Amino acid sequence: MTKAIKKQALGRGLSALLKDPDNDIKSVEDAGADKVVGNIIELELDAIEINPFQPRTNFNEETLKELSTSIKELGVIQPITVRKLDYNKYQLISGERRLRASKLAGLATVPAYVRLADDNESLVMALVENIQRHDLDPIEIALSYQRLIDEIQLTQEQMSDRVGKKRSTIANYLRLLKLDPIIQTGIRDGFITMGHGRAIINIEDHDAQADIYQKIVSGNLSVRETEALVKNYHESLLPSTAKAVKSSSFTVQDDQKKAFTGFFGAKVDVKVDAKGKGKITIPFHSEEDFNRIIKLING
Repeated sequence: MTKAIKKQALGRGLSALLKDPDNDIKSVEDAGADKVVGNIIELELDAIEINPFQPRTNFNEETLKELSTSIKELGVIQPITVRKLDYNKYQLISGERRLRASKLAGLATVPAYVRLADDNESLVMALVENIQRHDLDPIEIALSYQRLIDEIQLTQEQMSDRVGKKRSTIANYLRLLKLDPIIQTGIRDGFITMGHGRAIINIEDHDAQADIYQKIVSGNLSVRETEALVKNYHESLLPSTAKAVKSSSFTVQDDQKKAFTGFFGAKVDVKVDAKGKGKITIPFHSEEDFNRIIKLING
């Protein structure tokens, strides 16, 4: 969790910039604004108000409790986004579930991206510059892409032009955000790679994802071995009829092959496929040999 600790410490340091009443940052033109835009700030939960125009009003209590438990164990992986209204007063833009779950978990502060009144293009530049860094982990990159989608309304095609990456590359990063939070943390902390994550994401069930993740870490499995685990998982979900078809193959014993060879007086080749279907190949070396085999078949 070293990376997460560093981020939170950095956030607390930056939050001090917003608590100087004599130098309150309200615009990208103000001193210190460049340190705020595009960065994570630790904000007090009491300073954040819910957006009254938030279209979502119903939140599943059970899933909120699950998220709260995850936050207690791992922290808030994806920061919320707020708009600065006044001195030490903010309005939520996105992340209400995370905000509610953080309160439920008893946190005093939450990591947040602070939007200023005129920081739209500055934010785009900050995020694009951030994505180009070489020390970012895949989840950090994915979160930056997601912010460009959510807050700036850039399409994947537009992002491709701005950051100089293929659209398929951007899509692969964004898919990582569908992983269970524990696995996202594992990627951030270097326990598994992006390749492992891309294999696991093909499983929708988060409990099954977590099981695969534990096997990867405990067994130090490669990406290829992980892909095999995922394939076996999907095969285990096939209907029993499909499994029966697959298991219908059988092996022709050596004594059975010898019986064919002895009967026809030639080395007979017998092959069986996975569905139990096969073919028998009887070789012959001349027309006379062919007629001999025909007589044997006709009795």
